[in-house]
Amino acid sequence: MTKNAASTENKILVEQEKGVLSLSRRKFLNYATAASGIVLVAAGCKKDDNSILSEGVDLGSGDVGILNYAYALEQLEAAFYIQVIATPYANITADEKALLTDIRDHEIAHREFFKAALSSSAITSLEVDFSSIDFTKRESVLGTAKAFEDLGVSAYNGAGPLITSKDYLTLAGKIVSVEARHAAFIRDLINPGSFVGSDVIDMNGMEISKSPSMVLSVAGKYIKTKINASNLPS
Repeated sequence: MTKNAASTENKILVEQEKGVLSLSRRKFLNYATAASGIVLVAAGCKKDDNSILSEGVDLGSGDVGILNYAYALEQLEAAFYIQVIATPYANITADEKALLTDIRDHEIAHREFFKAALSSSAITSLEVDFSSIDFTKRESVLGTAKAFEDLGVSAYNGAGPLITSKDYLTLAGKIVSVEARHAAFIRDLINPGSFVGSDVIDMNGMEISKSPSMVLSVAGKYIKTKINASNLPS
């Protein structure tokens, strides 16, 4: 990609995101009451060093670390869907674009929720790398969306036992429920009836979960910013 093309693409994404944020703020107000309590708790915690260390951006420890972990994943998903809608793949249908736009708005709302909830304890904005994704092709976009959504659900489920605050756990449960709806929709777009595939549901009918280290090893392919998760609870 030439420098001019890259510059034009960045401008498109910035303008696209500005428009989305104005819409998402209305949705975000629905989280305001719940978030206000989290802001007070997170702001009252000692802020971890969020500078880029030799190991990368430190997510922190305890519940704040887990919230930053979720925030990092929501940043990745939001950036992906912003790109998807800014440069729709060939022959995208009106229904597909409308539904993918809804997912984009949800992911931006989730990202902004965590950013506000963490306040000064939030990590910096992450730099993403989508060079391996062909946004002009449906199979590449939906295949990546499937990977991200499945990963997100397994990440929230894996992080749940590490959260000590009941309020945080309740909110995480509400968000992972939405992520699971996204995952089911994307899977059915690719292959109808595959939303409960054996690759994501175990023999007991339970969603498969993944630890932060497992999730970040996969997500790291798409994140340029190095992340230090060494202080997360385990």
